[in-house]
Amino acid sequence: MVAAIFFAVGAIRPGENFLQISGEPLLSRTLKIFSESERVKILIVVVGEDEVAPVKKILDAEKNLKPYKIIVGENSRQKATATGLKFLPEDTEIILTHDALHPAVSLKTIEDVIDGAKKFGAAAAAVPEKNTIKISDENGFVVRTPPRSELMEFQPPQGFRKEILLRAYAKAEEENFFGEDDAHLVEEIGEKIKVIPGDYRNIKTVTPEDVLIAESFFEE
Repeated sequence: MVAAIFFAVGAIRPGENFLQISGEPLLSRTLKIFSESERVKILIVVVGEDEVAPVKKILDAEKNLKPYKIIVGENSRQKATATGLKFLPEDTEIILTHDALHPAVSLKTIEDVIDGAKKFGAAAAAVPEKNTIKISDENGFVVRTPPRSELMEFQPPQGFRKEILLRAYAKAEEENFFGEDDAHLVEEIGEKIKVIPGDYRNIKTVTPEDVLIAESFFEE
């Protein structure tokens, strides 16, 4: 069985309603995309304590969502996901992790990441980096320019066999280690991550400009 965990803490901004695309909350749009997958059986949505009631209200109004749980977690992706892991059904085989503010993810990417996780144990969507990346020191001076051909921009979703992700989180907690993403934690236990071709449209919608760009994708 495939379970999907969504980091949704901050889905509601202080003094605002849900972040929206074309009048629809980003969170519900994101969950509906995952609900289109026949293999995803449960959605675990991690929110802030003061977000439970409004999130429940908006999700209860949706007709085509897979079964879901709303869980209270901390305002940290890693800690929030760690909380979500405690609510997995026992028969979970593959875990997908996703940021609820990525509503433009495609069903194909979701399915490809599931396939990659089943075959290789760990997989993540990614696209080739288009910009030149520089490594700087603590004083703000460039110390190295890695070849662009070696750089990939990782995106959610990321997928893992259950035992691998649980083992990675257990080690991170034991060593008080905070990674850049879930794949980083899995790397730390010596597991390889299979890169799955992603989509440049799968952007994180944080600013008003991001929302405008994402809306243009849904208008196509």
